[in-house]
Amino acid sequence: MVGELFLSWRRPSRQQQQGCTARAGGLNYSPTFHGASALAAEDGALQDRLSDTGFFINRSRVLLGTGRKTYALAKSALLTWRHFGLGWAFVDPETPVEKGRRFCVCVNELLPWVMMPLQIAYVAERRSAAGVRASFGFGSGTLQGHLLAGEERFSVVWDEDDQVWYEIFSFSKPAHIISAVGYPYVRLRQKYFAQQSADAVLKHVTAPQPNKLSDL
Repeated sequence: MVGELFLSWRRPSRQQQQGCTARAGGLNYSPTFHGASALAAEDGALQDRLSDTGFFINRSRVLLGTGRKTYALAKSALLTWRHFGLGWAFVDPETPVEKGRRFCVCVNELLPWVMMPLQIAYVAERRSAAGVRASFGFGSGTLQGHLLAGEERFSVVWDEDDQVWYEIFSFSKPAHIISAVGYPYVRLRQKYFAQQSADAVLKHVTAPQPNKLSDL
């Protein structure tokens, strides 16, 4: 569980983040679960398999509002990484949301900053599915050099009751001695992140919008 960490004493620059993703290895968890976050939130048997393999499951779901406009704004928030605009944690907002794209989540708990490399495993969008008017989301897997091993999915759903939901679903376990020793704290921070991320998306969808939204 001891491996390279990507650190910076200052807020990481885009060049530093690119260096991190270039030096990171491949996905650091079992190929059996690559892409599993696309299904695991609704699949009890898969959740049991993840738990039996040592993964901790975290799920958060927040109501953002109602209607087409709220859904479009929530989707735009994910595409521009507003859900990571937290001050103490960020992703370069210019990062394209596309399958295979590598990126860094930059986190500043104390000092220094930690850059944690991931790769987008899938991007999924549905329209008029059972019980759903539309949904959009993507999941990312951790790469070698990340403190954790697993996946995280961010999604927005516009349901048949006209309600728009923001959801985070993840499964993870320690991938470094630091996260193994401090895992209870890590789990608390995951829940704190989910709360702050939901607040950031909600702020985006409720803010005045000077520009006309593009079609869904």
